[in-house]
Amino acid sequence: MMIKNRWLALTIIGIAVIFCLSLWFSASVFATEIKQSWGLTPRQEALLAASIPTGFVIGAFLSSFFGLADRFHVRRLFAISALLGAILNGFLIMVDQAVIGIVLRILTGVTLAGVYPTSVKMIAYWFPKQRGLATGILIASLTLGSSLPHFISIFTVNMDSRWVLTISSILSIIAAILIISLLPDIQLVSKNSSWSFSVFGKILKNKPVMLVNYGYFGHMWELYAMWTWLPMFLTVSFLQSTPNVDPWLSMFISFVTIGIAGGIGCIAGGIVADKIGRANLTIICMSISAICAILIGFTFGGVIWLTVLISIIWGASVIADSAQFSVGITEFAEADYIGTALTMQMCIGFLITILSINLIPIFQTLLGWRFVFILLSIGPIIGIISMVKFKYFESRVYNL
Repeated sequence: MMIKNRWLALTIIGIAVIFCLSLWFSASVFATEIKQSWGLTPRQEALLAASIPTGFVIGAFLSSFFGLADRFHVRRLFAISALLGAILNGFLIMVDQAVIGIVLRILTGVTLAGVYPTSVKMIAYWFPKQRGLATGILIASLTLGSSLPHFISIFTVNMDSRWVLTISSILSIIAAILIISLLPDIQLVSKNSSWSFSVFGKILKNKPVMLVNYGYFGHMWELYAMWTWLPMFLTVSFLQSTPNVDPWLSMFISFVTIGIAGGIGCIAGGIVADKIGRANLTIICMSISAICAILIGFTFGGVIWLTVLISIIWGASVIADSAQFSVGITEFAEADYIGTALTMQMCIGFLITILSINLIPIFQTLLGWRFVFILLSIGPIIGIISMVKFKYFESRVYNL
């Protein structure tokens, strides 16, 4: 049965994204066990942390280079990517060597580049209007999916940690089935079936698109480094504040911060952006997240409720504007290269995350947890400058 209602389509796509994105941090939640069983060196540990975004960058580059999101049916591309991601993630259960494990995580990241950008393009088709809200709900699904392994780990804390890998792989297989069996095979293929390097030239010459990209790059400098290292920060901070604290507390707060607060922030951001404009919404969110990045370190080892409060505010604000950078591309890029422009944006954005993710442990050694997250505030500050300039183009088009 193929569905035709756009809100039902959004629900199916959102659920599929939640299930697929559970692959992203499926190995990170038991990084301590992996470090011990694989005998990871500090360098290998850093490579493992950056493996998924590295794979995503490779996949996004290949997708944008060959124009996959504009030349092939995105529903099929999504389903195939979800299935391959599930298989590669499942193989990790049998791995006992660091090199093989890191390679598998990189390949899993490659497959996720066929999930996220394609889902954004599907939403753009289903929602020519209310696109900000719809894309906000989609990014909320991505956020919830990324945090899902932390939630699963709460129930498997006394079990073999590989159950998290198993469950996330099963969920990704279900996602592929949902997309391929319930969504109609919409013709989203570009009218221009040939592809050339001139597409990149068109993107680079499109000033509002590039301003949105610069805002997104600043946003991404902060986002995934925060998602990757905040759970570790919370664990160490809670133990220093209360040595006998239960281990599930930091897992639960990580899930609430990244998944629940982040998901609510995405939906609220989509609603507000459709009313006050994408530029204004992104400027507000990046201002709040930059302040949280600066402040949270000063709560380290202190009163737990204050750390939790700033974490939740940070979790909501750091992702609430994410959808609007994608929507900006769909609104200002030409129809024939929207998919490529989206994938190119994400490719560079996730390349930036690799750098920030790897810099945090280096600077944490030098500065300690109290000051290290201040480094992340640089991104949103730069992003704010870009989006202030983008307001000019947005106001001309929408009379804001």
